[in-house]
Amino acid sequence: MILEIAEIRIKPGSQDAFDAAIRTGVETVISKAKGFQGYKVFKGIESPERYVLQISWATLENHTADFRGSPAFLEWRAIVGPFFAGPPMVEHFNPLA
Repeated sequence: MILEIAEIRIKPGSQDAFDAAIRTGVETVISKAKGFQGYKVFKGIESPERYVLQISWATLENHTADFRGSPAFLEWRAIVGPFFAGPPMVEHFNPLA
C-alpha cells in the first residue's frame, strides 16, 4: 500500500463549495481508479482554507501512471481545480511495518 498525501490550499470563502466538490470528485472519479483503496479528507481548524487529502493506493504507479495519466485525472481537476489557490503539494509514503 502507498499513501498519497496532498496538501491543498483553496481560495478564501469557498470552503462550503469545496467541501462538496472534493467529496464528489473522490467518490465519483478517483474511487473508480485502478488501485484505489480508500481516502480521508481533513480540513484545517486554524487555517480553514487548508485541506489534507489522504488516498491509499495499491501501488505508486496506480496513482502516478494509471490515474494521473488517464482522462479521469482531468475530470478530477475540473471538479476541484477551480477552488485551488495554488498547486497542491503531493507526496507519497510507504508504511514502515
